[in-house]
Amino acid sequence: MASVIDYATQGTRIFLTSLKSRCSSQHYAGNAQEICQQIVKDCWNGRFFQTSTTNFPQFWTRDFGWCTSSLMKLGYEQEVHHTLRYALHRFQEANKVTTTITPKGRPFDFPTMAVDSLPWLIHSIKVSKFGYYPYKDFLNRQIQRFNEKVINPQTGLVRPDIYFSSIKDLSLRKSSCYDNGMVAMLAQDLNGLNLENPFRQFNYPKLLRQHFWNGKYFYDDLSKRDYVAGDANLFPFLLGIIKDEEMLRMAVQQIRAAGLDQPFPLKYTANRKNIKFVWQELFVRNYESDSIWTHLGPLYIKVVQQIDKELAAEYKKKYTEQIEKHGNYLEVFFPDGKLFRSPFYYCDQGLLWASNYLTL
Repeated sequence: MASVIDYATQGTRIFLTSLKSRCSSQHYAGNAQEICQQIVKDCWNGRFFQTSTTNFPQFWTRDFGWCTSSLMKLGYEQEVHHTLRYALHRFQEANKVTTTITPKGRPFDFPTMAVDSLPWLIHSIKVSKFGYYPYKDFLNRQIQRFNEKVINPQTGLVRPDIYFSSIKDLSLRKSSCYDNGMVAMLAQDLNGLNLENPFRQFNYPKLLRQHFWNGKYFYDDLSKRDYVAGDANLFPFLLGIIKDEEMLRMAVQQIRAAGLDQPFPLKYTANRKNIKFVWQELFVRNYESDSIWTHLGPLYIKVVQQIDKELAAEYKKKYTEQIEKHGNYLEVFFPDGKLFRSPFYYCDQGLLWASNYLTL
């Protein structure tokens, strides 16, 4: 019952906040660097880093995980540790790790349990060198729970017969490449921590190549449909799971050929063909298909910097122009570069993701 209530109240809150932001967008003064610095500062609310200053003033496990390394580089070690302590305390009270914690402090999965929640939490703990020992027993229980619920013990892959939430939380995928990359990251990170690691028996770099790589790019999921997905071809390289430079060059080439980097990076897919979505996607159609996402953009640029510094500089210039044009770090754009909007949702602003732009 609690999850149903949370689902309804969070949806209503986001709709009303989004409606209000249509009429009053915040514009920060200064250049892109100065704008992003102010946003990161404003996302710190004194207790934890919230995901945004507008639609999502709460803790999101994956979003924080995307930003932890950059926040540490920017000198926010104390705030990062406070954020982890806040999240772990709430999760331990609820006896589960979830996608988010509501603004009122209740752990909540949207729309259901996500494969990437525990991996990003563990990753944040590792890269920030957080003192997790008081939560060790809780974390070990969550690792075992994750292993039992998520992993096919015969293959080591994410179970294809269960729908899990993920980075594209409105799409229905069959053991996605991104999710299996999250398990690979978890297995990799646990090797450096004094926590249980039931995943060490599997060779995840080999599994990703074997089950998802088609010679040119990584398939989106085990259905192996013929389209290029941005997240599938970003995270294996970003996380250092796949270290083959030639594979990276081919993946970037396919991303560019599919137009996922235009007018600036990065789109999930070129269209919604062959992709199934949860029913809630009706309210924000194409929110997670060919729209341009700014949480992916800087992470993609960091990967491109490894093989083509000139192209990466072009991408960064486009981001700089967008940030200075809007005086803010905005969430998502239509394929033509206009702000995403629907009758029920308006593009978020003031995202913690700005930290990743600052560390390009």
